[in-house]
Amino acid sequence: MLFICYPKCTTCQKAQKWLDSHGISYELRNIKENNPTCDEIRKWHKASGQPLKKFFNTSGMLYRSLELKDKLPDMSEEEQLNLLASDGMLVKRPLLISGSDVFIGFKEKEWETLL
Repeated sequence: MLFICYPKCTTCQKAQKWLDSHGISYELRNIKENNPTCDEIRKWHKASGQPLKKFFNTSGMLYRSLELKDKLPDMSEEEQLNLLASDGMLVKRPLLISGSDVFIGFKEKEWETLL
């Protein structure tokens, strides 16, 4: 299981504590130091069945400063993937990858049900 997070993010900290308290082992990856690649995001996007927009950290300062709320609808999927791969701070976190399951963000009830 791969747990991708930003250590200073309080939601990521909650998710990591939840994983630890449930005895779930994982490989930790700092999204700021080791940003997901375009190919990884493409693969996770397909596996998740979620719209690509769900992978964007819409509450982040970088998202807002780039005015992506207005720009994303006009961007191609490939442009969006390249943008996500350009900076880990644009990616919604935490991401939990377990086989073919992809969890975007921390929703405790969802994680309890599926893990």
